[in-house]
Amino acid sequence: MVTFFQYLISGLSAGSLYALVALGIVLIYRSTRILNFAHGDKATVGTFVAFTLLSRDLPFYLALPISLVFGALLAMFFYFAIIVPAQRRDATILGQITITVGLSMVLQGALLFFWGTESQIMPFPLSDTRVWTVGPFYFNQLSIGTFLVGITGSILLYFLIQKTRLGLAMKATSENLAAAQTLGIPTRTVLATSWGLAALFGVLAGMFLAPALILDPFFMLEPFLKGFSGAILGGLNSLVGAVVGGLIIGIVENLSGGYISLEFKNTVPFLIIILVLLVRPEGLFGKEFKERI
Repeated sequence: MVTFFQYLISGLSAGSLYALVALGIVLIYRSTRILNFAHGDKATVGTFVAFTLLSRDLPFYLALPISLVFGALLAMFFYFAIIVPAQRRDATILGQITITVGLSMVLQGALLFFWGTESQIMPFPLSDTRVWTVGPFYFNQLSIGTFLVGITGSILLYFLIQKTRLGLAMKATSENLAAAQTLGIPTRTVLATSWGLAALFGVLAGMFLAPALILDPFFMLEPFLKGFSGAILGGLNSLVGAVVGGLIIGIVENLSGGYISLEFKNTVPFLIIILVLLVRPEGLFGKEFKERI
């Protein structure tokens, strides 16, 4: 039983970051119906910016916000410079999704050009070797910090969407773009903000994943796929579902890695997703999308 709860705790820590990645995917999908396949690469760029700043002895409390803002501005620039012109030319949703795939390739090339192919160790104030023992359980600094950041970020986003004028504008824009424009809501700005927030949460997840992984231009590929899976599992139009789905993926992968095999660790969560979607195609918390004409 102690081993089970230890795996559960580790799963919650990893799952909280997958939830941040899933929230970014859901934010963009809710507002534009676009699946952003460059989400992980934008997070990687922001994380490498943080790595550069920290390597030059900039304090973490300065490197963190600078990197988050950089990632958000990069995403907003992409929206205004690429997505908006494509929409004005009546690009299909599939065409816009393909554009995000192209951006992913461009960002991967930029990462290789500016930071090379060598793996790096992320300078970080929290360590995964400093361990505290509470009864039969043990916790390291990094896992505790990861869990707190993931859950806090999810809660803050929930209150932003549910309790602020910006959140109300984002919900109105995602429900009916034309009606929101008629009401005077600056929909382009609201949509760009959604892209920026999504990238911000992706960079935040990347910064806390990097110390536990080897930092290279492709280190966010697996977390992106798991966050994407969490978003699908929870429901692509549900923020609550994104959090729950991310946590489920983290827990299940740790339990399967501990009780089945490490080789099977990355397979079991996807098998569960297939089974759930066979019963609920919209995901656990998702609703069927009906577009108003």
